[in-house]
Amino acid sequence: MNTPVRKVALACMVLFAALLVNANWIQVGQVDRLKTEPTNARQITERLERQRGGIITGDTQLAISVPVDDEYKFQRQYPAGQLYANVTGYYTLFTAAGLERSEDVFLSGDDDRLLASRVTDLFTGEERRGGTVVTTIVPRIQQVAAEALGDRTGAVVALDPATGAILAMVTSPTYDPNTLATHDESAATEAYQALAGAGSQPLLNRPAQQTYPPGSTFKLITAAAALAAGYEPGTRVPAPDELTLPQSTTVLPNFDGETCGDGRTDTLIHALTISCNTAFAELGIELGGDVLRNQAEAFGFDSTIEDFPLQQARSIFPDGLDGAQTAQSAIGQFNVRATPLQMAEVAAAIGNGGVRMKPYLVSELQGPDLKRLSRTEPAELGRPVTPEVAAKLTTMMQSVVSSGTGRKAQISGVDVAGKTGTAEHGVGEAPHAWFVGFAPASSPRVAVAVIVEDGGGELGTGGAVAAPVAQKVMQAALDTQR
Repeated sequence: MNTPVRKVALACMVLFAALLVNANWIQVGQVDRLKTEPTNARQITERLERQRGGIITGDTQLAISVPVDDEYKFQRQYPAGQLYANVTGYYTLFTAAGLERSEDVFLSGDDDRLLASRVTDLFTGEERRGGTVVTTIVPRIQQVAAEALGDRTGAVVALDPATGAILAMVTSPTYDPNTLATHDESAATEAYQALAGAGSQPLLNRPAQQTYPPGSTFKLITAAAALAAGYEPGTRVPAPDELTLPQSTTVLPNFDGETCGDGRTDTLIHALTISCNTAFAELGIELGGDVLRNQAEAFGFDSTIEDFPLQQARSIFPDGLDGAQTAQSAIGQFNVRATPLQMAEVAAAIGNGGVRMKPYLVSELQGPDLKRLSRTEPAELGRPVTPEVAAKLTTMMQSVVSSGTGRKAQISGVDVAGKTGTAEHGVGEAPHAWFVGFAPASSPRVAVAVIVEDGGGELGTGGAVAAPVAQKVMQAALDTQR
């Protein structure tokens, strides 16, 4: 055999070897990834032919599979329609989202924790069934949050500060996942394209996926940094009617031209109570961008929640700030961005004595026989502030609700702690309306974050628009937990 022929033969042998290695890698090494890939049509078809496990909360069924007389045998249904769509997501002929995606292996019956059930089915002759996912959502709180937000664009998150359990997660606008779960391929495709192409983004889970300028709710983080640095609620800080930003000709005013304190200085607690822009901008300059960033990151900014079952956006505190940018960032403007879930975490950590708990959405997993297979245990993520700082912040936040911008969050007979925000986000655009807080202030059972985009078209402040929504959600939580 001459040299050229030997080279060609050797090259062919290498190519055949590469093909064999690749085929084995795909069939063996990547089998788990391919099985769990939501776009794997073969797997979806196979799983639609078995009874998929349910998604429930308490006694409420959020997602079920019912027998049907077609090639797929079972039809996925969402009894509550739109109310939990951003939590459950959807399971279609083509893809999946939400808990339907993140818990797919368990719901479909392929999870190793269901091995005993599969062995039992072999002996009984029953078809393979999926396990049940139990969520932390409280139906009454979810319903009240959705009704309070109404048809305005925005989001509501409610947490248990002591555990991190998510009690409500509402997004608006939303969608009906039943339209996507149909076995009619053309109808499912048409429904998805309509939702995906809508300018209002109904498929977007705003509580966890969308970031916004937090506006004055970020003053809680600036106040936390100041208290940690030795300031006291009664410390007087510079609070002019207008502040010319460093290295700039830009003038920062107070909201609606208001005067803080005596027009020159104000106490830290009163500056938070009335949401004084110039006082907190000055504080930001004094503390510096690095201190603010470190405090924000301690609360969860610039990171995401590990193993969270829904898609998340990362809340951001910007790098490389000059003096003017630091001043603006200290009041939650410039390029500071936060999700509603992140701001609910900030409120919850303060209410929980400075301990930040990991938010979670799945409370337990059950087998097809409804026996518990696993339960989520609360986990601490960090301690962004000391108990002493948390107590001082709580007192200051109570003042916001009792006599400041958050009066509309008051609950009869209950001390409420909170902070409003009115966040600018574009020239000529109405500001977003925010409220974050918790109740009861001394021993909170619920922490909330509410955002109404563009003030709901009402050109209102966080205190006027978002606080009443938060008040209803907190009241519902307290009523439910009695």
